[in-house]
This record gives sequence, structure tokens and C-alpha cells, in this order.
Amino acid sequence: MVLPPAIIHPQGEVTNVPKKALSQAIEVETFDGKVFVEWDPDAAVTPLGQLPFFIEFLKIGHLFTSWVNDCPLVYKSNNAPEKIDVLGTFLLSVLSGHKRYSHITSLLNDKVNCGLLGMNKIVSDDSARRALKKIEESDGIQWLQKHLQISYEPLLKKPWILDTDVTVKPLYGHQQGADIGYNPHKPGRPSHTYHTYIMSNLRLVLEVEVQSGIQTQSAYSLPGLIRLLDRLPDDCQPRFVRGDCDWGSDHVMTQLETRKQDYLFKLKKSKYVKELIYKHHCLGEWNYFNEGWEVKSDTLQLQSWEKTRRVVIVRRRLNSDSIIGMEYEANNQKQLAFIDGPEDIRAYEYAVLVTSLQDEEITILQHYRDRADCENTFDEMKNQWGWAGFTTQDLTSCQLISRLIALVYNWWSLFVRLANPGKRLEAITSRPLMLTSIGRLTESGRQKRMVITSSHGRLKHIQASYKRLSAFFTTLKSTAPQLTSPSCWEQILAKIMDEFVVSVADYAQKLAPESG
Repeated sequence: MVLPPAIIHPQGEVTNVPKKALSQAIEVETFDGKVFVEWDPDAAVTPLGQLPFFIEFLKIGHLFTSWVNDCPLVYKSNNAPEKIDVLGTFLLSVLSGHKRYSHITSLLNDKVNCGLLGMNKIVSDDSARRALKKIEESDGIQWLQKHLQISYEPLLKKPWILDTDVTVKPLYGHQQGADIGYNPHKPGRPSHTYHTYIMSNLRLVLEVEVQSGIQTQSAYSLPGLIRLLDRLPDDCQPRFVRGDCDWGSDHVMTQLETRKQDYLFKLKKSKYVKELIYKHHCLGEWNYFNEGWEVKSDTLQLQSWEKTRRVVIVRRRLNSDSIIGMEYEANNQKQLAFIDGPEDIRAYEYAVLVTSLQDEEITILQHYRDRADCENTFDEMKNQWGWAGFTTQDLTSCQLISRLIALVYNWWSLFVRLANPGKRLEAITSRPLMLTSIGRLTESGRQKRMVITSSHGRLKHIQASYKRLSAFFTTLKSTAPQLTSPSCWEQILAKIMDEFVVSVADYAQKLAPESG
């Protein structure tokens, strides 16, 4: 038996294993003393704590599920995400006010609303971008047009006005269709144009088309307008179509007259239009409206027109205290000259409207003045809803995302009107009030509970609004089994419009006493 050799020099002590801290908090010095900061990536919290109310709105209205089921997106890989995951991610991103696909990353750890929407996960920005490319353009446009129409069609049974206009989206890369055209804010910058058709007063987007930056004229919008009118049922046609001076062309008006569709457009100040203004300025006998506005009616046939049409001449006297300056360029320098005249000088600004309506002049003037609200819709869509972003190199993805944003915008606008009847809130106001808050989801005994923490100053107001909204949904759910999906959505829209819908005829009657 051989024994192991004896150890003459014993080994040293075993090196101590470094201890791990029980907490990974970071010590931060503040004006209120030290604060220990740590992260909890597994907590069931969300920055969109009040979203469950909107999710209930989509579920009871049968909007979200049918939208997902009808989507023509098809994956062949077993590892591909579900359609509901892709579309739910887009919904959350647009509601959050994102303008770039990369902003979707901020939603990846939302473990609350993902489940409440029936999703499995939030997809990455690359997956969302690739999903749009997988949808065939014609199928995708038809799918989104269908659900856009579902969102507003029951409202079209009342008299309404269709506003049409074009807005410019500046681009900064090498996108398909990015051409240098009319771009007043970024001259020389390539752009896309958004040809948009809006339901007046309610500010709902009926349809939007993305075209090249050089296609800004009404001639490029007219085919889309005709297709939209053809899709609408006969009892849902607009009272009249309204547009700016680019729409006052013979081709556009002839197309609408062929369809027996009334219109109201502004005319450019061409030679014959100026002669008409001069003629009536000297004749006098103007009809006074208010705030210095005066109107007169006449007929006019321009050289490019095939027939005579009714026009309404509008003028407003400028304030006598105004300082009128004329800017011109001399020796490559801008110069300013003031226009001086007699103390009793009268300065007017003129506009000429062309219309097929038979209403009185004052009503027509008020109709066109109301068109200014259309510009507010463009401002909101571009600055608050992502129309100025979500840019890709292919035009098809831009076509789809523009309509997708418009659809989510319509849903949210109607939801906000339901919670705040009789008042229109833009996203910059409604999101902090009705959406943004810290929500913590807990589950016990098969019961889920959402605890909301909001720092908004009007917290009590929104609590009362959501309690009233919940009571309405409870009543609707008790009768929902007896209603079809379209009927249920019509009930919701009827509730929204209880304190809002005012027909064109009623609006004209309200203006009549003011006009004298």
C-alpha cells in the first residue's frame, strides 16, 4: 500500500468570493437628499394607464377585431409575429404620438396594454416596417378604406360638408416619389403631397392619398375625390364640396356638375375676376354681414369656362388704423415703402367665390369662412399624429401608414367626443388628460385590477367623464347581444352626436338673425 506524499507546506487560505449586493440601486444626490434609484423590468406597469377605457370603446364598437381579421398581411414563417401583434403595435405607437418607426422601441417593455389588446408581444420597429412592405398595395388600401368608411359612414346620414385640400410633407432622404415641387416652408426640399378629404366640423378624415411632391394641383386630387363619392351610398353624399382657389377650374366644376354634386370654391384673381370686382366696387349696394364683411352676387364666365356660373363677391374693409406697407427688391436688397393717402381712405380686401348652391350670399360667405377649420385638421395630423413622420423609401408603405394613422385618429377623436360631449380636444390636450398616466396591473383570485396614478390638474374631471362613459357602456352591453356589430357602432355614434350634430339648414337659421 502506497500512501500519498505528505504535504510539507499547507495551502493558503481560500480566496473569499465577492458578495453581491442585495440591491442594484444607484445612489443619486438630489436637493432633497440622497435617493436610491433602481429598475424593475418585470413590473406590470404602463405609461398609458387610462388606455383600458379606449380598448373597451374599440371592443364594444367591434372596430379592432374586425380590422385585424380583415388585414391582408400574410406570413409564411413559423417564427413570424401574429397580425394582431403587428397592428396592435402600430395602434399603441400612433396613440403615443410617435413620428418615427424607431420610437416603437419605447413600447417593448409595456406588459399591460399588450395583454389587454389580446396581443402576445410588442414587435420591434424593424418587424413593423417589414410588415407594411409585405402587404400588397391595392389590397392594403382597400382594407384601410373599408375600415375608414366604417368609422364615419353612420354619421353621413345627416347633411354634411366635404372639405378637400393638399398638404406638403418635406422629406430628407431618397424616397420614392420625393420630388421638388410647391413647398412654401422648405423651398427646394423634396416632398410628398397628402391629398386629403375631410368631413367638416367633425374633423374626421374620409380618405388620404400620398402622391409625388410635384402633384399638388386639384387635377391630381379630383380622381380620388370621385372615387370616394362613388363609394358612398346615395343617402350619404355630402351637401357640397368645398375647396380653395386651386379647385375653381372648369374641369373640376364640370365633373361635379355631371354628378349633380354642389360645390363652393374660391377663384384666383385673374383678369376677368378683377374686372368683376372693379365693376361691383363702383356700383355699391352691398349686403352687410358683420365685422366689416359685405357680399354681392353675380354671374361670370371666364375664358376657360364652357358656361356661365354663379359667383359671390366678398369684401372686407381694412381697419383705418392699419399701416399698409409694400415690400419690393431694389439693388438686391429688400425695401419697404408705406402707402400714404387721405385720412378718409377706404382700403378693402376682396375675394370671389364660385358655387352651384342657391343659398343666399351671407350663408355662402359663412360656409367658406368655416373652411378655415380644415387647416386646423392638417396642423393636428402633421404635428400631433405622425403625418410628418413614419417615412420609408417605398411609396406603398407611406400610402398604408398615412391611412392607418387617419383611422386611429378617427377612432380616438370619436372616443374623446364621447367622453367629453360638445367639446373638441386636440391630441396635444386629450392625450395628457385621457391617456397618459401610470397604470399598475395586479391580479388576484382571477380578478385583474388596474390602479391608475395621474398627475394631471383636471384629474377629477376625467374621473367623472370615465364614470359616465362606463355607465353608458354598461347599459349598451346589456342590449348588445340583441344588436348586430354595425347597430352597436351606430348606437355609440348616436350617443356621440347627441350634443353635437347641427345640420347645415339649422346652422343657416342661427346666422340669419345676425345678418339682419
